[in-house]
Amino acid sequence: MLVIRADSERKQELIGMALSRVVPSSCLIYLTGDLGAGKTTLARGFLRGLGHAGSVKSPTYTLIEPYEIGNRRCYHLDLYRLADPDEIEFLGLLDMLQDDAIMLVEWPEQGQGALPEPDLLIRIRYLEDGRELVIEAETDSGARLMEKLALELDAVVKS
Repeated sequence: MLVIRADSERKQELIGMALSRVVPSSCLIYLTGDLGAGKTTLARGFLRGLGHAGSVKSPTYTLIEPYEIGNRRCYHLDLYRLADPDEIEFLGLLDMLQDDAIMLVEWPEQGQGALPEPDLLIRIRYLEDGRELVIEAETDSGARLMEKLALELDAVVKS
């Protein structure tokens, strides 16, 4: 488990960028936290770290925002508005999981029971002076990723 403090929105984006540098081309990442905790901020940093130059908006209303960045495919999902986990099938999420793609999933608890175990679980919590990110590996692939991520984050934490 890694626990990181982000005292600014920029630092949270830098954490996302660090994550993007070590993630393989196929990875499932869950982002949890209260409304406004910064899940989309982290996703924005991640996508910019992959090389996306455009805007990154929360997929709250579209549910899924696909990104083709170089030779990589990334899906940013927000499941907040799902009424039932069975809706996952209608979104085509299970098909997307078969792709060689990175998936950033906000509000995964809304799809509980219909979603597979993530490689990484990132919980974002409010602090008085910023945010705390708790990153945990949930799979063997995630555990290997955590080792690389710890090295990348060392520079971000010191900045």
